Amino acid sequence: MLNLERLRVLHAVATTGSVVGAARLLHVTTSAVSQQMARLEQETGTHLVERQGRGIRLTEAGTLLAGEAAELLAHVERVMATMAQHHGLVTGDLTIAAFPTAARALLPSALRALRARYPELTVSAREQEPYEAVPAVRRGLLDLAVVEDWTGDPLALPQGLDHRALLDDTYDIALPPDHRLAGHPTLSLADLGDEQWITSSDGQLCHEWLVRNIKRARIAHTASEHPTQLALVAAGLGIAIIPRLGREPAAAPVRFAPLVDAPRRRVFAVWRSTSTARPSIGVVVDALIEACPVA
Repeated sequence: MLNLERLRVLHAVATTGSVVGAARLLHVTTSAVSQQMARLEQETGTHLVERQGRGIRLTEAGTLLAGEAAELLAHVERVMATMAQHHGLVTGDLTIAAFPTAARALLPSALRALRARYPELTVSAREQEPYEAVPAVRRGLLDLAVVEDWTGDPLALPQGLDHRALLDDTYDIALPPDHRLAGHPTLSLADLGDEQWITSSDGQLCHEWLVRNIKRARIAHTASEHPTQLALVAAGLGIAIIPRLGREPAAAPVRFAPLVDAPRRRVFAVWRSTSTARPSIGVVVDALIEACPVA
């Protein structure tokens, strides 16, 4: 009979692409991974990995068994989640990732509440963009992620993931206090065509929205973090489009004006469908919702 833990090691090697990656994922040594793989090859009577340069790759038999292992481990996770639900236990370890704004605005409050309510639950958090976090959840490298997409530009979620909406976040225009438009109650795209902009890097949501909707947009400066963008706005170096979630005071006064037909992003939590029944998933999602600002 095949050993479940050895199949878990094979799945980790397949998921991460290396013995080192598998060891990090499983929190064991590389020698332990190699030993488990050797024993699994003895049990199956076939080679599961082969050398490729300085690393390894799965053989055809290894790839076949890794696929079966993934299905088996998913079933085991589903069974364990169901049993945890039956007992109502909120225990164990859980890993969560969030994109930077949500990590700053939601995670501190949510994690504090979880620690107070569920002392036997350990939640480890990291900052990670959705394009990295979603595959990591699917592959089992994370238990849950807070991600975002924009109205009209939905984030494609792979099969096997569940999700729950946390909030809709609206964007406003940030202007220097002495800007000619600073006193306007609302602004339209037509008002902003000739402005110099401060925005995120090429490829990020704000940048893509800007170049798509304002054809003549002149991008003067780029910065990944919104506090940096606001500091540049406060210095009179341009204007920016900034989300309301997690908005922080700038280094100097900045005026905010609502934008007609402003873009909105949807913020939501995702996790593997096989772990939906885990009480810990439910309480973490509830804590995230509680941490969301009231609209």
